[in-house]
Amino acid sequence: MSRILIIEDEASIRRVLTKILSEENETYQVDEAEDGSIGYEKISQNDYDLVLCDIKMPKMDGVELLQAVKKIKPEIPIVMISGHGDMETAIQTMRLGAFDYISKPPDLNRLLNTVRNALDKKQLVVENKILKKIVSKNYEIIGESEAINHIKTMVDKVAITEARVLITGPNGTGKELVAHQLHEKSERANFPLIEVNCAAIPSELIESELFGHVKGAFTSAIKDRAGKFEAADKGTLFLDEIGDMSLSAQAKVLRALQENVITRVGADKDIKVDVRVIAATNKDLKKEIEKGRFREDLYHRLAVILIKVPGLNERRDDIPLLINHFTEKIAAEQGIAPKLFSDEAIKLMQEYDWTGNIRELRNIVERLIILSGNEISETDIHLFASK
Repeated sequence: MSRILIIEDEASIRRVLTKILSEENETYQVDEAEDGSIGYEKISQNDYDLVLCDIKMPKMDGVELLQAVKKIKPEIPIVMISGHGDMETAIQTMRLGAFDYISKPPDLNRLLNTVRNALDKKQLVVENKILKKIVSKNYEIIGESEAINHIKTMVDKVAITEARVLITGPNGTGKELVAHQLHEKSERANFPLIEVNCAAIPSELIESELFGHVKGAFTSAIKDRAGKFEAADKGTLFLDEIGDMSLSAQAKVLRALQENVITRVGADKDIKVDVRVIAATNKDLKKEIEKGRFREDLYHRLAVILIKVPGLNERRDDIPLLINHFTEKIAAEQGIAPKLFSDEAIKLMQEYDWTGNIRELRNIVERLIILSGNEISETDIHLFASK
C-alpha cells in the first residue's frame, strides 16, 4: 500500500488527481490537504510515500513546504504541481530537492509515470536503509573490555572528523570492523566505503587498482578503467594491509593525500578526488621505515590518529560475548536453533592461546555448533576444539 498526499488549494484539481490515482492502482491510498499548512501537519504526523504539492497556495506555498519537509523527512519524494506562470519556480524547486514537477492541467501519462518513478525511488531508499542496517550489524564491534570500550570511544570522537586513521593490530583482530564503524558514523556515510587489500594485489597491479588506467597503458589495458580512489570519491577508502604496498604505489598515495589529485596509469591528466583514507596494518611500520620498506612521510600522513586493536588474548573477558554473538550469527546462517555453551566450556575457551584471534574463535565456534549436541560441553571442547 503506497500512501500519497495531494496538497492543492483548488478542490476540482484535488478531486481529479485523487480519481486518476485511485483508478490507476488500487494499492494507492490517497489523502488530500487544501493548503500548505495543513499539508505540512499531515506529513509531520503520517508516513507518506509521495507528496504532490501545488506551488501557489495560501498560508504556506509549495516552496516553503518543500524546504520545511526536507528538514524533517528528507526521504519523501515531492512532486511539484505548477501553473503556467510557475515554470521558473518549478525548476527552482528541483534545485531545492523536489523529485520532479508536472504542469496544470496534468497530462495523464506524464503524471502516472512520474508517480511510479517517485514511488520506485522511495522504495529504493527504504531498501537501502534496511541493507545498511544489516551491513552495520555485520560490522558491529563486540565486547565490553576496557580495551574495546576505549576503541569505541575513539571511534565516536574521530568518526565525525576528516582525520586520517591508521589502525594497527595482529591478523584476525577485527581491524576492518573499526574502519567500517569510522565510515558509518562519519559525514561520508551516504557515500561508498571502498576496500582495498594491498597484500592480495600483485605489486605490478596495485597502482592500476588504486588509480585506474587508460587504454593501452599496458598489455591487458584494453579500455579505460577508473581506480579505487575515483570509486571512493566523497566517501572513504580503506587501505587494508598497507604495509605490503610497493614503494612506487606509496609515493603516488602520498601525492593523492597531499594534493587530493590522482593520475591514471598511462595518462598525464590529473583527476581531483575527495576521499578520506583509513589504513590498517599488522606490521610495525616504524620498523618497516627503518628497513627502507615504508615511507616515513606517508606514515605521518596516515597516522594522524592511531587506533591499536588488541589481540584476543588481551581481552579474554570479551570471549563469552563473542561466543554468544557468533553462536546466534552462525545458527541463523545454518538455519538451526542456537546452541548453548556450558559455563565450563566457556571457561576453557577463555584459557586457550588465541594466536588466530577473533577469526580463529569464530571458526572454532562454527565447528562446535556443527559437530556437538544441543549443549556444548567441556568434553566437546576437548574433542572438537583442542589446540
